Amino acid sequence: MDPEPGRILKCDCRMESPARSPPGGTSILPPPPRVHALHDPLKTPSRLTVAPPTGQLDNTGRSLHAASIVWGPSGSTGIVAYYLLSSGSLAYHGHGAPLQTRERGRTMKLMRMSFVVLTALVVQSLAGPGTARSEVGGLHLNVTPFGGWAQWAKDVNLDDKAHYGGRVGLGLGRYIGVEGYYSSISTQTEHGTTLYTTGSVAPSTKMKVKGYGADLILNLLPSSGFNPYLLGGWHEEKITPDAPGTEAFMNGAEFGGGVKLGLSQRVALRLEARDKRWSFDSPPTPDPPGSKSLDNLFYSGGIQLSLGGSSGKDSDKDGVKDKVDKCPDTPRGAVVDASGCPLDADGDHVPDGIDQCPNTPAGATVDARGCPSDADSDGVFDGIDQCPGTPAGTTVDARGCTADSDKDGVPDGVDKCADTPAGAKVDATGCPIDSDKDGVPDGLDQCPDTPAGTQVDPRGCSLDSDNDGVQDDKDLCPNTQAGVRVDKDGCPIEISEKEIELLDKGRITVREIHFETGKADISPESGPVLDEIGTILIQWPRLKIEIGGHTDARGSDAFNMQLSEKRAQAVLDYLAQKFPQINRDQFTAKGYGESKPVASNKTALGMAKNRRVEFKVLNTEELTKEKERRRLLKKGE
Repeated sequence: MDPEPGRILKCDCRMESPARSPPGGTSILPPPPRVHALHDPLKTPSRLTVAPPTGQLDNTGRSLHAASIVWGPSGSTGIVAYYLLSSGSLAYHGHGAPLQTRERGRTMKLMRMSFVVLTALVVQSLAGPGTARSEVGGLHLNVTPFGGWAQWAKDVNLDDKAHYGGRVGLGLGRYIGVEGYYSSISTQTEHGTTLYTTGSVAPSTKMKVKGYGADLILNLLPSSGFNPYLLGGWHEEKITPDAPGTEAFMNGAEFGGGVKLGLSQRVALRLEARDKRWSFDSPPTPDPPGSKSLDNLFYSGGIQLSLGGSSGKDSDKDGVKDKVDKCPDTPRGAVVDASGCPLDADGDHVPDGIDQCPNTPAGATVDARGCPSDADSDGVFDGIDQCPGTPAGTTVDARGCTADSDKDGVPDGVDKCADTPAGAKVDATGCPIDSDKDGVPDGLDQCPDTPAGTQVDPRGCSLDSDNDGVQDDKDLCPNTQAGVRVDKDGCPIEISEKEIELLDKGRITVREIHFETGKADISPESGPVLDEIGTILIQWPRLKIEIGGHTDARGSDAFNMQLSEKRAQAVLDYLAQKFPQINRDQFTAKGYGESKPVASNKTALGMAKNRRVEFKVLNTEELTKEKERRRLLKKGE
């Protein structure tokens, strides 16, 4: 069965005995070998397998050998070439082809050509894709000593033998050249003395074959280390018997091909096969029966040396020719891309191949070897180090700057108090300063001059246990109930009648404020009364107060209205001047004249009651909240 295309194959050659045919006849070959898949080329690279020869005896006792050469290019159909050898028989079988009887000459031709091609693939596989050689350009000389195997056509009465010789060629550039050669073979006839096959049983005769020829060479891939080529030309062979006899000359066209495998810039391994066509045109030799031109196959391998010409100069020796090298001054040893420019994987400007520290972080300053420098030896490379002059032994952060974990301005390596709270002032050792010795560091202490021995809160201020606004060390009444107003000594202030009136009625009515008759000037004896009122009002910064002026009925309405408003404004001016903490926006002044009497204006007593100043609360909800608070406090006693 045919193997699956595209798989590497191996021959399991189990053969029947081949029958020996009479001279000039054909051989009966064994059945085709069984073929097995070795691996899938889609999963493995292209490869070539050479199976070593195996030997056994056939059923007549003769030695029988088999070997195989296998080439499996990835993604394409594989090629199998093998040969079977026994005494006097040789067989060839190709991939998928049914085994058929072959004449000896055609079998040898196909096998030898396959062997040359596959051997070339083996050598190129070993050489690898990185071979730098290409064909020499310009006019140059090629010299090639060679050796190989000569395989004569079946009608030629000569044994197949090794041949050797030399070639001298003139290259006309990279693609075309001309070549002449000389070769020599020591062989013998198979029987008799003629050069063509007969039924003679006479003993064989030794022969020397000298060959000459000239060919045109066409290189197909001259810029590659694997360069196939074709050749064609004319040849002539001089055949001379060792014993006295007549020399013969054979000539004709020849053609062939091969491959040059670059070994260095001017040296290549050359493998080829050529077909030398013979015509028996030298009298008195007749043409062989049934054939006027015979195909003789010559296989050879040699070393070609190129002299002169242009080898494709590579000034910087980076493997990329100058004519395509975009970076012609690449330093020796640098790895380059196809354009001849250095690769630099870590971007430190030191080419790969020279870079001894290939994974340098981006931005680091490096030396000529590509290794990062660290001038202050803090472990952060120069170029990345934002604090390059760090003292030796200093602990640094990722930026290379001195580490200061508690942000107090003293480096960790020097800081003896590494957990200083943020904002505290510290000394040179990184420890907090506490000028008043109250346990709260300067910088955090909101009361920096606390007397020695005073208990303080977290702010550094003296404690106020009863929260009356007077610190414990000054509080003469340390257990004042919450919400009770205290004096400067921390003791409760008794609530005056006027404050009670304010809470209960939402206003304070004052008749003890006197003015000069018909004027808004406040009399001196009214000062204490206004001072008491002011002391009450400053305790209520959220109240909105209307100061209303009222008169008796004497005088006109218009005059009284104007006079009362001036008197109300005079009261507001006095309070604002005497008590700076009072916010004027909290108060309004308004005159009512005689429009709102509280008593009869017909009597002196009634008129005295109507002359008054009222402090009226406009936002009484604040008073309601305060009364509720005091009620709850009283309930909790």
